Amino acid sequence: MTTHTDTGRARRPRALITGAAGFAGSHLVDLLVARGDLEVHGTLRPDDGMDHLSHLGERLRVHRVDLRDDAQVSALMRAVEPDMLFHLAAQAAVGQSWERPANTLVTNITMQLHLLQATVAHGLTPRILVVGSADEYGRVTDADLPIDEDTPLRPLNPYAVSKIAQDMLGYQYHLSHGLHVVRVRPFNHIGPRQGTGFVVPDFARQLARIEARQQDPVMRVGDLSARRDFTDVRDMVRAYALALERGAPGAVYNIGSSRSHSIREILDMLLRLSTCEVRIEVDAERLRPSDVREAVCDCRSFRADTGWAPTIGLEQSLRDVLDYWRERVRA
Repeated sequence: MTTHTDTGRARRPRALITGAAGFAGSHLVDLLVARGDLEVHGTLRPDDGMDHLSHLGERLRVHRVDLRDDAQVSALMRAVEPDMLFHLAAQAAVGQSWERPANTLVTNITMQLHLLQATVAHGLTPRILVVGSADEYGRVTDADLPIDEDTPLRPLNPYAVSKIAQDMLGYQYHLSHGLHVVRVRPFNHIGPRQGTGFVVPDFARQLARIEARQQDPVMRVGDLSARRDFTDVRDMVRAYALALERGAPGAVYNIGSSRSHSIREILDMLLRLSTCEVRIEVDAERLRPSDVREAVCDCRSFRADTGWAPTIGLEQSLRDVLDYWRERVRA
């Protein structure tokens, strides 16, 4: 894809990634910068750090923008004129969505609305990726497995509701304004840079602290029986790029490994990768009754349209997460 300026000179296509400093966002930046054929732009909140992006230097063009401010978003879109827009920015903490539901709903919906409105207002024609979540499906039963795109949406928390709204808002702008919107519903993704508050980095951080003798050799855990579909974040962001290159406008796709693993299996793999003996204790404060005992992705539609398949095995992902936390603990 080649884009021409008003003077007729060719310029490299421009990719704009919102939430570029985040877990998946920073990995997507790495992927697109490494391609070498794109001018890569990323949005950061005014107070975001550059920990995951500082190694890129001027290869990433940084825009500090509050996406909740429509005037700032309008100015951003007018300045960048992206050919590809990857919308990853969101309030993504489920716990916080319970504590501040209005903030989660308003933030996630209005940020995307401002981007879509600015796209229409300035007559732009980017390919737009709307990132939803497997949380949209909410309460699934054994009869629903594996979960495909036609599985009913039964949201269980305010975050999931906000993601359904983003999903439908993207679809509405595709139908009403002809925008090239592709929607994805990623299942659990793991890897280096993921912050605590999620099961894999929580386990890995504890293990790294135990190895460094900063914590007693006791792993505190919650419910280990639930089963989830885990994909390495580096495979996931590669899927995001393929979704805009090969995905059908207006389509919605599940993305995942199509396999489930229990949280106990995840813990056992991490323990095998550790260098010390650890005792497991159930922490009552970590026990959160789950209405979803198993979630596994039916990814056939996305694979058929894009040719994507995960390439990084679960053990390698867990090894990389543990090494990441070992470095953080040492630092």
